[in-house]
Amino acid sequence: MEFQAGFRNNDWTSFLRFWLTVLLSLHVQFSPVSSCPKECRCDRTFVYCNERSLTSVPLGVQEGYKTLFLHNNQINNAGFPLELHNVASVDTVYLYGNQLDEFPLNLPRNVRVLHLQENNIQTISRAALAQLSMLEELHLDDNSISTVGVEEGAFREAVSLKLLFLTKNHLSSIPIGLPADLKELRLDENRIADIDEDAFQNVTSLQRLLLEGNLLEDDAIAPGTFQDLVKNLRHLIARNNLWRCDCNIKWVIAWLRSLPSAINVRGFTCQSPERVRGMVIRDLTLDAIDCPAGTVLHPWPTHSYPSTMPPPNPTPPFPHFPPGPLPPYEDPLKISFHIVNSTCIDVSWESYFTVTAYKVTWVKMGQSLMSDITRERTVPGSQRRLSLSNLEPRSIYRICVYVLDTLNTYRPGEDTICSEAKTKSTSTYSESEQAAQQDNTSTLLLAGVIGGAVLVVLVTLLSLFCWHMHKKSRSSSSKWKYNRGRRKDDYCEAGTKKDNSILEMTETNFQIVSLNNEQLLKGDFRIQPIYTPNGGIGLRDCHLSNNSIAYCKSSNVPSVDFCHT
Repeated sequence: MEFQAGFRNNDWTSFLRFWLTVLLSLHVQFSPVSSCPKECRCDRTFVYCNERSLTSVPLGVQEGYKTLFLHNNQINNAGFPLELHNVASVDTVYLYGNQLDEFPLNLPRNVRVLHLQENNIQTISRAALAQLSMLEELHLDDNSISTVGVEEGAFREAVSLKLLFLTKNHLSSIPIGLPADLKELRLDENRIADIDEDAFQNVTSLQRLLLEGNLLEDDAIAPGTFQDLVKNLRHLIARNNLWRCDCNIKWVIAWLRSLPSAINVRGFTCQSPERVRGMVIRDLTLDAIDCPAGTVLHPWPTHSYPSTMPPPNPTPPFPHFPPGPLPPYEDPLKISFHIVNSTCIDVSWESYFTVTAYKVTWVKMGQSLMSDITRERTVPGSQRRLSLSNLEPRSIYRICVYVLDTLNTYRPGEDTICSEAKTKSTSTYSESEQAAQQDNTSTLLLAGVIGGAVLVVLVTLLSLFCWHMHKKSRSSSSKWKYNRGRRKDDYCEAGTKKDNSILEMTETNFQIVSLNNEQLLKGDFRIQPIYTPNGGIGLRDCHLSNNSIAYCKSSNVPSVDFCHT
């Protein structure tokens, strides 16, 4: 017994210990999440504090939450409590659309994705980024960051940083000290006018680099600037820059030619001088860029050799031919029109480079140009012709063809050609159009004649049918004996069927109506006067002789007896 009691006690102890462990685990896991800052709304692992006119981060953000929404408030740099840095579970923070002028401190220490767009951040310190060792994606678009405002080596403190977005800032050069594991760098729409040779030193993992919308020229990039990026680089976009294609750009020509086909390079097109505007830098010749006689274009080295090995024999220079007259410059796009009629224009174009898609726009010219709507249509790159219909007669239209996308270095929308065309007058038709119009008119006239004839025949047949039915009904009604000489106030009725053996007279004066001999010879008949109840007139028994008629009158209700003759 003692053994059984001890065994049962051990079972209960194990059972209670197990359930206490489970309950404590659930409490530790879920109880912090149930606590939510009073200014915010919480849902599972999300804390929604956005668009509440907050000037600081609310207190009470505890462990268990992962995403913190603080965007579109009025939070400043003094609004980050120290306890926020100790919340280890938060990995994503949205802080765009606030009033920050410096990179904030005391952010959650394990944050991986940080959105700081649309603030007024001007400075970035190493101390601020040193707190974020787990940061992988940083959005700093649309701020006021300048080159002097970024402490040297600040971004290098974020050792895990993979994506860095600095679009629409005030940078005049590439920030020094980028992370070694950086995969994507966006520097578009800044004021970058030059790039140092060591700007991308040790950034060998970079795969995507955007430099479009800056102030880069032919002498703004030092030779060998992108050499360390060739191994992993896949996209290099440099559209909308001030590329001047003179002899100083010859190293860019050689470098572009040395790049492997796996690298997608776009935007290296000449902006000046006018004679080479729109041409691909990679396809330029020494004659086109006005290099002096004797200039050679050395091929760009594609391999690096260890210092212990002797360099290979130099490649002989390209043979240089005396400069000759350049061929006349041709636009990359050619456009032509064919005026079909007063409301239609056929647009056709040619392109000497491969294009993925075109955009064709057209708008009516005149005094009301600002009020007219520009119409547009996108067509695939294989299409070279488009018909514009529903135009106004005798009007001038401005028609433009845009390059939306290309398979080489052309910028979408950069190579554009526009021209004007005038539609014909409404009174001007070709012979084929007049013949077609006459055919259409004849067809409509014939259809109208046939339709009118059919309508007349139908009306005639319907009239004949109605006349025949009316005549037939009159002839059949005249055969009824009761109807001959019938007065309009007389009618015969017996139940629901017509019966000419009963005659009802509605006048107040009693009249004698003689019956013809044919009716008398048929046998006995009865005459039963029927009067209205208020008349007080009914039937009474009477004895009649043969071939005589008797009319009985009484003030009582009509009886069921009647007289026989």
